Amino acid sequence: MPAELSAELLLDACDRARTLARGEYESLRDLAHAEALQTGIAVARIARGERPVGYKIGFTNRSIWPLYGVFQPIWGPVWNSTLRVVEAGSDGEYTTDVDLSRFVQPRLEPEIVIGLRATPREATPEAVCEVAEWFAHGFEIVQCPYPEWRFTAAEAVAAQSLHGMLLLGPRRPIRSLGERPRQAIERLAALEVELCRDGASVARGRGSAALDGPLQAITHLAHELALRGHSIEPGSLVTTGTLTDAQPLFVGQRWTTRIEGVELPGLEIRTVDGSRTSPPVLR
Repeated sequence: MPAELSAELLLDACDRARTLARGEYESLRDLAHAEALQTGIAVARIARGERPVGYKIGFTNRSIWPLYGVFQPIWGPVWNSTLRVVEAGSDGEYTTDVDLSRFVQPRLEPEIVIGLRATPREATPEAVCEVAEWFAHGFEIVQCPYPEWRFTAAEAVAAQSLHGMLLLGPRRPIRSLGERPRQAIERLAALEVELCRDGASVARGRGSAALDGPLQAITHLAHELALRGHSIEPGSLVTTGTLTDAQPLFVGQRWTTRIEGVELPGLEIRTVDGSRTSPPVLR
């Protein structure tokens, strides 16, 4: 008899990078129950010493909704344990290795990340921009404990909104985009990203893919949190959703990005299998 999905089951699956057998759990479609499960996972992670540092927003890119059968944005915490700042190497490039053995069915998403110094006073792009301190380019590694990346919206929410890790590039002041909020809103929406695998271009996207723009995506998050009696905490970072379809990750790949329209350097990651040289790390 299939069991109900639980916070313990989902956290264990992601900790151990294992998929759940389809007959192991009952299908979940209740979003309120899914949010309760995500909260239960957050309580467990805090109890073991992890600390939330912000939010990931998923499914802001409407073009991928039919691919996954999810037709609304979702969100969940980013943790100090799942955040990695990518530093420049001696050659000035922002490069890092990623151990895929830590993740279950990992995929890669190029995103724009915003840092907020305060809680937005209202859910509008202008109000979000007023409290935005910096913007950056990042890679989110998403993961999925459900076989073949098949799930309901509620199941995605329950599984920590599919967050695995956020790789954060160099930060730039939001004011460098213009003195008026409208300038920053428009420039972030108009930026373009090219995603390459092993030197070959595989996808392109625009900032507007994320609910019309990164600041608009955070506006949606602020609105949804307010409906639940919550708000974005001061000092939070928010990664605003993929600008292309999520790309499957395999060991031995080299992924790079190039950003146009704003002054942000691209990132490079090399995928490795750390389990071959060390035991798995349980987060």
